[in-house]
Amino acid sequence: MRGKPWPWRESYRGLTFARGPEIESWFGVGHGTDPAAENDWSSLPFMALSDGAHASTEDFSYFTLRQKASGGSPPTSVFGISCTRQMDANELLHKPPDVTRSTVQKAIVVVADSPQLFGQLREKLSMVTGAWFMQRDFTDVDILKVGEKFHESLAKSLQDTAEDDQYLGLSLRELIHDYKHQSLVLFKCCLLQPKMLFFGSRCERLCMLQFALISLIPGLLRQLQDAADPEFDSYENNMVMPTSLKTSERNSLLSYMGLPLQLFGKGALFGPYTPLQQLDVLADYGTKSYIVGSTNSLLLQQRDRYSDILVNLDEMTINITSSSLRTALALSAADRRWIDFLTTTVHDTWDESNPSRPKTMGYMGSEEFIRLQFEEYLLALLSSVKYHLYLSHSPPLPTIEGDPTLDFNPDFIHAWRQTSNFALFDSHTDSHLFDIVEPRHPTAGNLSFEDIQRRLALQIQTLHLDDRLATSKEALNKHLASGHKKVSTAFSNLWADIEAMREAQRKRAEIAHFGSIRANSDTGTSSSENAPPAPRFAARAPDLTAAQASVQAAGQKAGAYISSWGAWASERRKGWATGSPNASSENVNAGVPSPTKLGRWNSGIGGKKAREEKGGDGIGRLDA
Repeated sequence: MRGKPWPWRESYRGLTFARGPEIESWFGVGHGTDPAAENDWSSLPFMALSDGAHASTEDFSYFTLRQKASGGSPPTSVFGISCTRQMDANELLHKPPDVTRSTVQKAIVVVADSPQLFGQLREKLSMVTGAWFMQRDFTDVDILKVGEKFHESLAKSLQDTAEDDQYLGLSLRELIHDYKHQSLVLFKCCLLQPKMLFFGSRCERLCMLQFALISLIPGLLRQLQDAADPEFDSYENNMVMPTSLKTSERNSLLSYMGLPLQLFGKGALFGPYTPLQQLDVLADYGTKSYIVGSTNSLLLQQRDRYSDILVNLDEMTINITSSSLRTALALSAADRRWIDFLTTTVHDTWDESNPSRPKTMGYMGSEEFIRLQFEEYLLALLSSVKYHLYLSHSPPLPTIEGDPTLDFNPDFIHAWRQTSNFALFDSHTDSHLFDIVEPRHPTAGNLSFEDIQRRLALQIQTLHLDDRLATSKEALNKHLASGHKKVSTAFSNLWADIEAMREAQRKRAEIAHFGSIRANSDTGTSSSENAPPAPRFAARAPDLTAAQASVQAAGQKAGAYISSWGAWASERRKGWATGSPNASSENVNAGVPSPTKLGRWNSGIGGKKAREEKGGDGIGRLDA
């Protein structure tokens, strides 16, 4: 650490006093000392009181300041955090005469040489500011003087935790949950060092998102001494290439791998909140890249001038104005698979009541889990690029398949190799880093069917169809129900009409049929020849006259046969009675009359009439 933090109290009068925002008092500095005048911090009041702070009861602003060289120390960057509150002027116990507006706004600002403990400092700063406002007397600053003891304990905490990772920024779970695959786009964009502009109406959330992104590069929060001015370059001037490695120590491994990557060196700027008074710095020719935030919508109208990529927190959109940057930031199949895994893990463990912790209270999906995943991704990227450079002058190794940088998007690799942070990394690291960390994308491999399913599910979830289309779905359901009813009614009516038509046709057919029968009975047999031919399979009416004639003929034939038999029997009995000599022989030779004898007898007894009725031979035939 370079020294203890400098806290002081500032009162801003942007909407209350005619003079505008200004510094009222200092605490924690020498008597009669004015750090703002010594370091030319004319923009400090505007940094501490952000545009739009009047829209909320309490808001926080984070910013960077340039500290001039003094006492043999080189110029460096310091970091400020302010807590802004407002209250009704009529509630003041002692209303100053220069208070002419209905609202009073004031802020307490703490300036330190590192942002590491801003997470802890924010809560204490909020309590001190709230207690000061509750007094309703801004002339009583005793509670702020008590804060000097707090600043001394804070300085000791900074010294004790100088080598520890103290993370600041938006919860990484919220980052992944809100931006999903675009989280990886923003992370890779930081490595390319473009002009990144963040816009949002809430200043604190605006700043926290930027801190969250740069905290994903291990160790970078401890090495921001060049962040406040594009002219600073002390990190590169003092950087020494590591010559030893202890794989059992994480910090030793990270240092040997070239981390942290220096994003804010010569020509770069980091301003979590940047007021309009600093636009000249952004537009300066020497400013090649930056990560800055603004709450003023005027910058949206000039986004093409001040940004290569614009992140709008209010609309949750990312607009990449540079076509070459858009190509470089396209995610590969392996990138998609990797960030989809993180997004799914966070989504499955999401707790709406406590977004910063998994609902399972386990390791999967936790802040540490997400941070280590990004660390693994970054180490794999560094190792893969070193192997890619090795392939340019040496044959491939048998243990490594192909060029691993293809899984990171070749356009991204090409663009990253043009940046100043890559040049610094390449010149201060060993050429065989791939012997330490495997040069392979964490989720390397070809695109699978599961990848497509997961991507489609994520895109559908991103649309928020249930939320955005609830009204449309309700109206659509009503129209479908109404249409279904109308269609059902139409089909019912059509079916009823068909049944009525069929019934009418059946009745007409019956009437025509009975009319035809009646006409046939009236005209008699003579008209039957002129009648149309009956259907082939129609039933025929019986002929009663022919039937009666057949019965009579059969009866006559039967009667004649019986009469003949009876006459023959009588004649034989007479012969037996008279004892005729021929009787015995006839009785023996003929027990029944033969057809010849019977016919002969019929010719003699029945006469000519009988012969005509029984045929030419006089024999009766029952089947004639």
